[in-house]
Amino acid sequence: MDFARLWLGLLLPSVAALDFGYHHQEEMEAFLKNVAQNYSSITRLHSIGKSVKGRNLWVLVVGRFPKEHRIGIPEFKYVANMHGDETVGRELLLHLIEHLVTNDGKDFEITNLIRSTRIHFLPSMNPDGFEAVIKPDCFYSNGRENNNYYDLNRNFPDAFEFNNVSRQPETVAVMEWLKTETFVLSANLHGGALVASYPFDNGVPATGTLHSRSLTPDDDVFQHLAHTYASRNPTMKKGDQCKNKMNFPNGITNGYSWYPLKGGMQDYNYIWAQCFEITLELSCCKYPHEEKLPFFWNKNKASLIEYIKQVHLGIKGQVFDQNGNPLPNVIVEVQDRKHICPYRTNKFGEYYLLLLPGSYVINVTVPGHDPYLTKVVIPEKSQNFSALKKDILLPFRGQLDSIPVSNPSCPKIPLYSDLPSHSAATKPGLFLFLVTVFHIFVK
Repeated sequence: MDFARLWLGLLLPSVAALDFGYHHQEEMEAFLKNVAQNYSSITRLHSIGKSVKGRNLWVLVVGRFPKEHRIGIPEFKYVANMHGDETVGRELLLHLIEHLVTNDGKDFEITNLIRSTRIHFLPSMNPDGFEAVIKPDCFYSNGRENNNYYDLNRNFPDAFEFNNVSRQPETVAVMEWLKTETFVLSANLHGGALVASYPFDNGVPATGTLHSRSLTPDDDVFQHLAHTYASRNPTMKKGDQCKNKMNFPNGITNGYSWYPLKGGMQDYNYIWAQCFEITLELSCCKYPHEEKLPFFWNKNKASLIEYIKQVHLGIKGQVFDQNGNPLPNVIVEVQDRKHICPYRTNKFGEYYLLLLPGSYVINVTVPGHDPYLTKVVIPEKSQNFSALKKDILLPFRGQLDSIPVSNPSCPKIPLYSDLPSHSAATKPGLFLFLVTVFHIFVK
């Protein structure tokens, strides 16, 4: 970055410093609108839908190209306040927004992060629940559910068993939102524990439930992502800072190992949206006194920023035919880690695969053609703010309109139903059952 851009940063507009307190819907909206107005060149504010009571679900996009997707620029998102009484994440995202926009052009790392990434913030997925809390409590408040008394983190389709619940407006809004962007990496922010939890939250014997865990084909990447966040949080990484809660080695856990959960958002993101998502439990107390918010910001700021940078892990590129036409809807996966719902190129022929350093064989499959294999090596030291770029030229001639443009999503049914099902011998043991009951009001 040149000195001229740094100098220009000193001349950028500013917003009034955000106080460390809880911001209700009107205050949050005012803050987001003020940011969008004062930093219009790097932000975009829009609503992805409304809550049961008609409150907007505001999303602020921060990036060099905030208005629309650009080829080669990965999409990242943070979602908070899914449970209305879990409040720390909501406030941390507002402060992170302020930190990013006020340091663009001033801080080298922040400036490059904004220039290389589209960062989406949904500070409150459950604004009705937040506003419903009358008497804040560390363990449970009446605002946990939405206004229809549904737990939103048990309201998504499930890949392991049928989740026959009424889809709520907030859930539907997020599901539709996921269709509009090529999200690569995400985290949802919760409270009530201090741990970074990674998929799967539910499972079958084929994913490891016989061993009280449920692992994805990308378990190495998920463990890295969880460790990236927890290791930079001095209290989370200790793993034992919450009284009367489980100890989590290094501050991370597999979701199912903690307790099984049906209809969770992180599993839905990974399976149906091609987006790696983990759950961040940020505070032992769900709704702590606002005087403690500066403490939480100081403990989480480095983790929040470093985690966004992980969207640039691995490899990215476009798939073309011999005529140079980008090909949408092409399956692009690592040969030995296929997903139950195959990962496909978007409408621009783009693919993004989060991978750790190493050698891989990429399997590229176009409907009606034989698979095309290509070897790649992800270097130990990745490029600054960019995954390894590798475009793939397929050895055949085709027409763009010969392949459906819209990505045919897998059906929202238990996709693992063809694999060995639960039985009495493979159900979680008594200990896991008791842990489930004890922690049922956390995630």
